[in-house]
Order: sequence, then C-alpha cells, then structure tokens
Amino acid sequence: MNKTMHSITNGLEGSLKIPGDKSISHRAVMFGAIAYGKTTVDGFLPGDDCLSTIDCFRKMGVQIEQKEERVEILGKGFEGLKEPVEVLDVGNSGTTTRLMLGILATLPFHSIVIGDESIAKRPMSRVTKPLKELGAKIDGRDEGNYTPLSIRGGKTKGIHYHSPVASAQVKSAVLLAGLQSEGVTSVTEPALTRDHTERMLKGFGVDVQRDGLTVSIEGGQSLQAQHIQVPGDISSAAFFLVAGAIVQNSSITLQSVGINPTRSGIIDVLHSMGASLTVTNEKVVGGEPIADLNIESSSLQGTEISGELIPRLIDEIPVLAVLATQANGKTIIKDAEELKVKETNRIDTVVHQLKELGANIRATDDGMIIEGPTPLKAATVRSYGDHRIGMALAIAGLICDGELTIENTDAIAVSYPHFFEDLESLSK
Repeated sequence: MNKTMHSITNGLEGSLKIPGDKSISHRAVMFGAIAYGKTTVDGFLPGDDCLSTIDCFRKMGVQIEQKEERVEILGKGFEGLKEPVEVLDVGNSGTTTRLMLGILATLPFHSIVIGDESIAKRPMSRVTKPLKELGAKIDGRDEGNYTPLSIRGGKTKGIHYHSPVASAQVKSAVLLAGLQSEGVTSVTEPALTRDHTERMLKGFGVDVQRDGLTVSIEGGQSLQAQHIQVPGDISSAAFFLVAGAIVQNSSITLQSVGINPTRSGIIDVLHSMGASLTVTNEKVVGGEPIADLNIESSSLQGTEISGELIPRLIDEIPVLAVLATQANGKTIIKDAEELKVKETNRIDTVVHQLKELGANIRATDDGMIIEGPTPLKAATVRSYGDHRIGMALAIAGLICDGELTIENTDAIAVSYPHFFEDLESLSK
C-alpha cells in the first residue's frame, strides 16, 4: 500500500494514547509462557511482530487468548512447552527470533525457526554463538548465522559471556537460557542496554543480580504468573515528538509513555536541541517508569548523538534524522553501526531517502551528518519494508512542499497498526 502525505500549515494539536511498548509486549508473552499460572497482559501491542510471538508459543502448546490489547497466557513452566509440529515462523520480528532462541536452547526437543526475507538477512550468530557455548546444538545457513535455524536444546551449563555488541536481545537470550542452565550465567555488555528483561524477570519472582555492566542469573529458578501493564512505547511516541517539534504551531500530549532510563535517550536529545518538551505525571507501573510527554514547536539546534546514548535511542535514529534537517547547524550521529543490521541498513536507507527530499545529509561508516535547517521538497520515497523508515518519512511529509508519496506503508503495522489514523487525529 502507498500513502500520500500533505504538508501541515496550521499545526498539530491534541492528545494521544500511544500503543503498548513492543519490547515489553514480546517479553510479557514469552515470560508468561514459561511461568506457572495465568499471566494477564493489558496494554499489549497487537502489531504483527508481537502477534508472531503469540503464534510461535501457541505452536509449542501454550494456551494464549488475545483480544486486542488484552492477553491471557496459561503457563505451565518450561516443561509445559512441547516440541512444535510446525516450523516457528517469526515473520519480521528480530526480537521474537533472538529471545525465543534463548528459551529453545534449553528445551529437550527439536525446533526450526524461520522468518521473512528481511529476517533471513539479519545476523543471528550474535545470539547463537553464546547459546552454543552454553551447550545448545544450533545450525543454519552460514553455520547458524542466518535463518532458517535448527535448534536442539537440552542440558546447558552457565557461562560468563562478554558480548561484543551492546544488544538487549543478546543479553536477554543468554539470560533466558541461564534460567534452565546449571550454575550461574552472566552477561557483560560494552554499554548499558534496555533492561526490560531484568525488570520483568524480577517481577516474575526471579533473582537477577547486576554489578556495573554485568548481569547474572542462577539456573533452576522458576517464574510465577503476573499481571503486566504495558506502558506506551517511547519508540512509537518518538514520531509524534518529532512532529510536534518541527511542525509550526503544534502542541501534542502523549499519555502514559514508558520513560525507562535505558530507552529515554530521545528525551535527552530533544532537550539538548532546545525542544519545548515537558515531562509530567511521572509514576512507576509494574516496575516501569511512565509519564505524560508534551511537545511544542520550537527553534532547534544541531547536536551530537553518540557513545552511550546510542543504545538508548537506536530505534529512534531514523526520525531523529528528520528532526535534524530542521535544526540550526550540524547534527552528527556516530557510533551507530548497529543501524546496518536492522530491518534495513538504516544508515544507507535514511540518507538516501532524505536526500531524495532535498536534505543536506551524508552517510559515514557509523552514522550520518546532517546540516540544517533545510526545506524539504516532496517526492516519491520508499519504506523498503521497514516500519520505522516508513513512519519517519511520513513525519517528513508533514513539512514537505507538495505531496509526498510513501511506497509500501503496510510495514508500519509491525509496530503501529493505527499510526496514520492517530496522526490524522492531530490535524487542526
């Protein structure tokens, strides 16, 4: 499906309830599936990626009822998971793939994991390597670096893994395998990544220890069913934060958004660029901090986005590049090599598509450099099947001169099924 965007001349205004956090929704289903008892999840994100997680665990015999944003999972512990008759199709979901591998690595049966064309290009050795060190038997294309993957799990022993990449998915997969492994399993990261797994495991009754950049878990622990309230996804909120900042005469309030400090880098960047952003009604729900965010249009200054900030906003970089085109001066994004192994090579894709709109932007080995402010001109652009690229281009379309057409916007349903309806609701 293609979508045509028009420039907004009189501002955006209103209040939105952002869909549930994708990372937390995935984990709620998985942890509920390996816990004992009935786990209920409210605020679940019914996007394609999270529905893939539900489908995979149903194929392993877990009873899951899902109706819109409420999910009930009847867990029977790890031993309640059964060898799947069918292959486990993760669709476009890298989170489903990598975290589920951590669970499959310790289960005494055989399973096959496949995904779509995009997943088939994404590196999995970052997860399969430590899982093999634990003792799992995993094979696939390029010695288990690409799907389809064959997993025969079983008896595993704890390891101390020093991850070469700052990846919450790697950390989570190893910790999930550690739950069923003999002894202690530890992961040391090069930089702090999102900690939803550690927080939620504690909520399910698991003892998780942190010492600096090292997280440890002792094998043999079990999970007890919980009620999970999923906060709004800050990665989805990012598109409206940028829209409110760059569309003149705008004022947008986003309700009950997760502001976990390992995910809130975009708030820091907006403040450093001079955006009129306020954070109110802060509270903690289910171990996760949430707040309302209000953004108003304002004059912006270029900044540098690098170092330890990158893991805290890696998914927001496409739309931050759009923001930077409207800031005064130079914005430098670096240390973001991880963008190359997302749904697309997001460095090349963002730079190419924004150049089509007239942006002054160039790629570097580990990021991009944007000079602004630059007026954007309408063109026909492509999402390349990447949901975050599609939404970032839609936000760019709000300030383009003329009609902007985005090809293949179906991909947006992966994380934000009602994105365009919510965007249109803010038009004055």
